[in-house]
Amino acid sequence: MTRHRPPGVLNRTAGAIAAGALTLLGVTALQSTPAQADTTAKGDVIANLWEWNWNSIASECTHVLGPAGYGAVQVAPPEESLKQSNYYWWDVYQPYSYDLNSRFGTEAQFANMISTCHTAGVKVYTDAVINHTAAQTGTGYHGTTITDPYETPDWTRTDYHDSTECPTSDLTIQDYSDLTQVQNCELLGLPDLKTESDTVRTGIAGYLNSQLALGVDGFRVDAAKHIPATDLAAIESKLTNTTSGTAPYVFQEVYPGSTPQPSDYYGTGDVLDFTYATRMKSAFQGNVSDLSGLSTSGILPAANSVSFVTNHDTERNGMDMSYKDGDGYRLANLFELAYKWATPTVFASWEWTQSDQAPPNSSGFVTDTDCSSGAWYCLDRDTAVVGMVAWHNATDSAAVSDWQTKSSDVIGFGRSGKGFFALNNGTSQATYTFTTGMADGTYKDVVDGGASTVTVSGGSATLTIPAKSAIAFYDSSYTCTAGCGNTGGSGDTVNATFSEYASTTSGTDVYVVGSIPSLGDWDTSKAVKLSSTGYPLWSGEVSVPVNTAFAYKFLKKDSAGNVTWESNANRSATTSTAALSLNSSWNVADSDATDVTFNEYATTDWGTNVYVVGSIPSLGSWNTADAIPLSSASYPTWSKLVITQKNTAFAYKFLKKDSAGNVTWESGSNRSYTTGGSSGYTTNDTWK
Repeated sequence: MTRHRPPGVLNRTAGAIAAGALTLLGVTALQSTPAQADTTAKGDVIANLWEWNWNSIASECTHVLGPAGYGAVQVAPPEESLKQSNYYWWDVYQPYSYDLNSRFGTEAQFANMISTCHTAGVKVYTDAVINHTAAQTGTGYHGTTITDPYETPDWTRTDYHDSTECPTSDLTIQDYSDLTQVQNCELLGLPDLKTESDTVRTGIAGYLNSQLALGVDGFRVDAAKHIPATDLAAIESKLTNTTSGTAPYVFQEVYPGSTPQPSDYYGTGDVLDFTYATRMKSAFQGNVSDLSGLSTSGILPAANSVSFVTNHDTERNGMDMSYKDGDGYRLANLFELAYKWATPTVFASWEWTQSDQAPPNSSGFVTDTDCSSGAWYCLDRDTAVVGMVAWHNATDSAAVSDWQTKSSDVIGFGRSGKGFFALNNGTSQATYTFTTGMADGTYKDVVDGGASTVTVSGGSATLTIPAKSAIAFYDSSYTCTAGCGNTGGSGDTVNATFSEYASTTSGTDVYVVGSIPSLGDWDTSKAVKLSSTGYPLWSGEVSVPVNTAFAYKFLKKDSAGNVTWESNANRSATTSTAALSLNSSWNVADSDATDVTFNEYATTDWGTNVYVVGSIPSLGSWNTADAIPLSSASYPTWSKLVITQKNTAFAYKFLKKDSAGNVTWESGSNRSYTTGGSSGYTTNDTWK
């Protein structure tokens, strides 16, 4: 559901808006005896291809989702919706009619998409917007004109709540702790359907049954929190079975709050787990070691929930992670697929710079998804994600076992001998020996598509895990079936990780731009924003064509959109079929660059980390805020590779920062180092 107040909707107090933003994240189920996903069975992973058009989803089912082993695809609301000149993404959450011709395609294309996905072995779940209709008048995507929001092709004024049921003067929710307001008043001014009316229940069921007749397998019900569970049960009782003869699967958007509770909706379907997503952000932007207690951290019961790392609301409001978090976001999705819990979802949508921004479109109608264009972020076909879907299916219902926490950044666990998974959320590679619970032998790593292998001997394996990545194995016969060699792009692409050491002022970000479409074709408006998670190291993954030479460069953009290019000549790279990492430092030309790995032996208290800072820009120019964080993967030795200039003398020193940001310098005079004309320099120091 959109969390934005549409133009023309009645204003509310700032406090009510904030409360509304939290409550809006609820979803509903539609059955008196709802079907629930079998979390013990294979093939339950849901690909959420949010706001892809119907033709593109059909193609993805055939070429990616089916071969990869996804169980279902979640698609956008299929009804006719508000069409306005800005074509905002949230227009589709303002229904104009229950006609199945929408901004995503015609009813015939919708039906073809369902049939095509079924042929590929993939079920189809649609987003059901049944709590309300559109607040704004105008013309919809199939020509429906509305001049009164309470008079639509499907409803009249008596079908909506009014002052008889809603106690507020403007009919909007003003107190989100008041159950009557939450369920009988208007959410963000959207006309609220009177779901206690049998006429309304029958009308909603008719809309959903029209989809079931075309083959839809279930529903993600929007804003379920704003519909009483008894009303949902009554609507569900009017639903027909799916074309396969089973009850439709229902999962509901019920954001946790004072009232009602997610548990109130377990009888009408599964519930999307917002707390799970919050825990993912906390762990992958903090310490992944905290995940050892995930099952007791307040997440919803596995049997009643659907998990996710982000969704269309929470990636935009900063509540959860997003594709903008780069490797950490991808890694959180790999963990979700590895950890035995609820039905997992993988979110794939378009890249955006403004929260209201519409998907790529032509006059509002969503255009075909092009995963190699840089406009879409197709996480569902990422090599590692595809591999982990296979791993998830293969480990089936096996319990989590052999949990091992190697550091705050490195964890590993098995699934009772059916598979083993280890991840490294740190900024440099880490090597550890793990007890796997697996039979001795050689296994393919599904994270890199089976390109590398792991040897288990005596039940243990020594793994060198790349930074911000993982290793997972379950069966030596694994073969990559879709998205091989790809990170969010087409099958003919490979992942390139761009890393740039660059200090910035508040509000300024670092981007990479280059000579190929996935790097914006030198168009600064299409430059790829890098993540500042490891600041002052900015990093990001881009899907680039295989066997291709390209040029690239880094730039900075401030909050006003002003662009500053780095001063060196264009950089260059050539891809093969293997992933590549490109490490640079601001204003240091590739021909002038070398690398120094700083190693510092230092013990610390929990929550305190070690940094290096020095006299040159790539070491922060003595600014402690720009000091380079070292990795604790080999604690008590802290390490980090830094890009510097060749034939350059510089001074440096180590410092510690605690969780409050307090700085402690090592004692003694500054250290010094001089690079030569080659590469691969190393310092080995001990805290003074």
